[in-house]
Amino acid sequence: MSKLNDTSIVLAALLALTALLAGCASPPPVLRGDDAAYAVTESPQPVAPEANHGAIFQAANATALFEDFKARRVGDILTVVLAERTNARKSANAATSKDSSVSLTDPVLGGLPVTRNGVPVLNTEVDMNRSFDGQGDAAQSNQLDGSITVTVAAVLPNGNLVVQGEKWVKINQGQEYIRLRGIVRPVDIGPENSILSTQVADAQVAYGGTGAVAQSNSPGWLTRFFNSPVWPF
Repeated sequence: MSKLNDTSIVLAALLALTALLAGCASPPPVLRGDDAAYAVTESPQPVAPEANHGAIFQAANATALFEDFKARRVGDILTVVLAERTNARKSANAATSKDSSVSLTDPVLGGLPVTRNGVPVLNTEVDMNRSFDGQGDAAQSNQLDGSITVTVAAVLPNGNLVVQGEKWVKINQGQEYIRLRGIVRPVDIGPENSILSTQVADAQVAYGGTGAVAQSNSPGWLTRFFNSPVWPF
């Protein structure tokens, strides 16, 4: 019996330690260049000298007579003007109730009431009440303005461009970053070699920061533990 108790204590301790570690776990810090999906894409290397066509003309750096300098090849840069604004609101209400009652008064068996020492023993009354009332509201508003210059990572068969990149700005004791990835149409690129973020398909935009200011906005390890899914209450 003592061995069983010791085993239960050990299992309970391991479970508590696992829950504590899950609550204390924090996401890894964001670092520049740690995500290949936003890495800068370099232009392809020029054709080897023995394959060059002439001393002046280089096929890798050629520009057609009537072409402009908009991004169109792998490694070209493109400025994305951020104009992101979202507003969302949701409200939900639910209410349920149920009342039940059961009454069994002085049942008679064989023509006689069921009693014990003259007191009815099967006289029963049961009342049940159940109710639920729930309400929830959620609202979210986001705005992101600015610009970021990205590079062309790939040219799709239909001519659309896959662009990606990140921008880091160090301010005092912390750094702020913007990451963007998506697909753009060459016809949407303006004469200044720029495009609105609202014209980027499959856009992935991330904005965040590191340092003391960002850490002060995140909950402590004990708060994360009580808010973690492993906390049963």
